[in-house]
Amino acid sequence: MKKTKLLQSDISYLIARMRHKDRLVIGDAGLPVSDKVQQIDLAVSEGVPDFLTVLEAVLSEQKIEKVIMAEEFAHVSPQLHQKVIDLLFAMEQKEETELGVVYIPHETFKEETQRCVGAIRTGEFTPYANIILISGVVF
Repeated sequence: MKKTKLLQSDISYLIARMRHKDRLVIGDAGLPVSDKVQQIDLAVSEGVPDFLTVLEAVLSEQKIEKVIMAEEFAHVSPQLHQKVIDLLFAMEQKEETELGVVYIPHETFKEETQRCVGAIRTGEFTPYANIILISGVVF
């Protein structure tokens, strides 16, 4: 049995298959994603599981070099957005790395999800609680 934080086997397998520059989106309950993108639906009910818990678990296994978020996230949902920024900053400090953070309009963000190798749907009901993680390399 795994002893790392992330126990969900489909997510763990997806991350293991990812290569440098591959993209993974973690989204709220309503984020539309193409059927061409592998989807892992974790949503059970409103808020279960929440976005931040899923993001934290994924970050415990995936090496990332850049993130993309919708511009609207910071303005419409500032409390959750700040928690995401704090989590990313803590990861930067722990891994002694500098992470690129890019903001784009939400409509463009939805288009960018089509370039992802996978999408994780959470039970989050907070508007614009979505992030695209771009894989880095561990060496």
